[in-house]
Amino acid sequence: MHPYVAEEFTEGEVSILRRYFTNLEGPVFALVNLPEVVKGALFARYSRSSKSLRRLFLDEFVGDLDLTGDASIDATVGLDHADELYQKIFYEYGDDSVAQLGGVHLACEQASNILTKVLEWGRLMSYLEQSTRYLGYDRRLANGHYRFYRDHDVLESRLGARYVGEMDRMFDTYAELLPVLTEWLARKYPKTPEDTDFVYRQAVRAKALDAVRGLLPASALSNLGIYASGQAYESLLLRMRAHPLPEVREYAQMMLDELMKVIPSFLKRVEVAERGVAWTDYLAATKGATRDLISSMWHDVSNNEPGEHVRLVSYDPEGEARILEAVIFANSSVTNAEAVRRVKAMSNDDRASLMRTYVGDRQNRRHRPGRAFESTDYRFELVTDYGAFRDLQRHRLLTIEWQPLSVDLGYDVPEIVREAGLANRYQESLERSAALFYEMREEFPEQSQYAVALAFRIRYSMQMNAREAMHLIELRSGPQGHPSYRRVAHEMARLIREEAGHAGVADAMKYVDFSETDLERLEAERTAERNRLNR
Repeated sequence: MHPYVAEEFTEGEVSILRRYFTNLEGPVFALVNLPEVVKGALFARYSRSSKSLRRLFLDEFVGDLDLTGDASIDATVGLDHADELYQKIFYEYGDDSVAQLGGVHLACEQASNILTKVLEWGRLMSYLEQSTRYLGYDRRLANGHYRFYRDHDVLESRLGARYVGEMDRMFDTYAELLPVLTEWLARKYPKTPEDTDFVYRQAVRAKALDAVRGLLPASALSNLGIYASGQAYESLLLRMRAHPLPEVREYAQMMLDELMKVIPSFLKRVEVAERGVAWTDYLAATKGATRDLISSMWHDVSNNEPGEHVRLVSYDPEGEARILEAVIFANSSVTNAEAVRRVKAMSNDDRASLMRTYVGDRQNRRHRPGRAFESTDYRFELVTDYGAFRDLQRHRLLTIEWQPLSVDLGYDVPEIVREAGLANRYQESLERSAALFYEMREEFPEQSQYAVALAFRIRYSMQMNAREAMHLIELRSGPQGHPSYRRVAHEMARLIREEAGHAGVADAMKYVDFSETDLERLEAERTAERNRLNR
């Protein structure tokens, strides 16, 4: 197990925390006995704070809560009655829908960037992850160590000293370049009279953090807040227990231990031999067998074509007709076959008119047309830096699958880093990352991913319907977005219009933002400042 750096609390703090957290010692714990709005606000603040959740709760939330009557509460006891209520319905009779009714807020702290992507796989879960855009990784843990994952097996191997040494050097470079780039950006983009010092500093720092985040290794630690139902947690844990990476399996056990304290009935099947254990074995066996079979069929199963790209690899040329068929079907009493016939008989002008009417007058990007837009799909193959992938992977309602993280596809150096004259130092760190990865890969094929800096590219696919495409492209093209995923959104919009030929769908995406921007977060920080003043 990674050496978790535990916090120390005073007796008074312990007496408060025990009422609301299922443990005070480990990196995984659940939140209980708190109003839902408090838990939601706490997790929202968590994503932009360097503090642990328990410390954040003490420092910023306890003062606003009415703790009257809570003194006798202990989050680690008193679940027998709730457990009995669900036993007969859920465990004895197997009514899985009951497990959708009980939710838990769970914190997973000091997790690597590899683990966070595993945790964020489930569609029907809510997550907030600590942001590399707002928090600098130049700050160390309480024990003086940089914030990166230390795998036990790697540390005990011949590569242990080198792993720690190279990680430290990568973080050293990050810490060295961050203030230099921040100062350079302040000179390049002087403050204007309309902005406060706070707004300006926030925007400049966000741009600097965006630029240097590529130096961070995938071992960099993050805090993650999760809210999900018992059923969603069960599914997540079964997959995690089948994962080849030790860190994932270790966190799965810690998560199960904490969840059993608050929703034990929903998770009893996880460790039952003929239920959860058999399911986990199935997942692990099919994954391994599939990889082995593919390797036996073809000697070479890799393609290291360099360079970033976004390709539209699959779509329905008649996709807009499928949308119009769904529109007619849902707004009439005709059969699907009759809707198809009528769309075929329509003129181009009539088709365009029906599409425009269905989309309507969108006043902002949150006004999206209905589910008829889910009648056609687009499948994209992407190669981007891992940092951009981390942001795009959050769109879980679409289908996303990714290949193992490596250094084989090369890396990206932000243009702003080149302009500032820091490219050599940046590239030296990335080459150090690559050398460590190659040294680790044969002995530790899974853990070698920890060595890969976020600037290195990864190949993945994203399949989405037109409605989800509208959401993703409009959101990720916004001027406040990171340049790496803005490029992806722009190219997706172009491909839908020009390659798929779906001009009606493309026209409906009226909030795709192609504007150029200097300080991406400046307008967002201005808006936040106005909201603070209004409050």
